[in-house]
Amino acid sequence: MKTLFRLVAFLLLLAPAVLAQEHYTEGPIWRVSLIRVKPTQMDAYLTSLRQSSKPILEEQKKNGTIMDYKLFLKETKNNPEDWDVCLAIEYKNHAAMDGLAAKGEMLRDKILGGKQPAQQLSEKRAEIRELISSELLQEIILK
Repeated sequence: MKTLFRLVAFLLLLAPAVLAQEHYTEGPIWRVSLIRVKPTQMDAYLTSLRQSSKPILEEQKKNGTIMDYKLFLKETKNNPEDWDVCLAIEYKNHAAMDGLAAKGEMLRDKILGGKQPAQQLSEKRAEIRELISSELLQEIILK
């Protein structure tokens, strides 16, 4: 009787996940970063992204590490603490993110010239922008 009760409890806990799957299929994974740029620093920040981040993202796209990336500018502000720029990076699936740090460091060294220049770039960016949040999202495709 105890075993039957546990089985029923397990099935009830599993039911929402099973039912949800009938409504969609899983798509790619997105890393979404929301950034607030400090006043008067938008041009400097976009220049930094174009010169340093774009070559890395393009190379990752070319070698299949990422599927795509997108940048968004927020045109409406709900309050002064709101974000300004969104960077979204698309990965094929969770497995595509395995070993990402090591791959990223090799590419960083190749494009930026090593750890020291990357650290300097990071420090300069910290002066002109603030990372509000970084989220990992699962895209779903409705059936």
